Amino acid sequence: MTMSRLQLRTEGDTHVVVTRHFAASPEAVYRAHVEPELIQKWLLGPDGWTMPVCISEPRPAGRIRYEWTDGKGGGFHLTGEYLELVPFSRIVHVERMHLPDPTPDNHVESIFEATDSGTLLTLRMTLPDAETRTAMLATGMEDGMEASYARLESSLQG
Repeated sequence: MTMSRLQLRTEGDTHVVVTRHFAASPEAVYRAHVEPELIQKWLLGPDGWTMPVCISEPRPAGRIRYEWTDGKGGGFHLTGEYLELVPFSRIVHVERMHLPDPTPDNHVESIFEATDSGTLLTLRMTLPDAETRTAMLATGMEDGMEASYARLESSLQG
């Protein structure tokens, strides 16, 4: 079976929509997005990075904090809050990257949809303005996301 690759498109001035298929159940893919011990295995970006701190409190108003390091003194972190969770089908949260200053809020809706061969994940990101979206896309986030999603796909199959 060939690996899926994420598809990224923009909508309007402030939205980014990412879709990717996983050969696993919606429950498994959802759990991998909210359980800290699972998140730390795959949400790492480029090879060589780790996430020594992973706080995920999957409930409305629950905290999110991820800290990444490259093991060479480099790193950054993300903070956020969960707004809504519908187990195994939908997560809505707000996140901001700290690079080191915080980026504007990114409102993210994640939909986990069952398919004949697994799960279609759709992330819809809403940013405050076109400039913020342009800056986010310029970070190379698409490649980092796919590297993490490929790692997730392998962990779900292994």
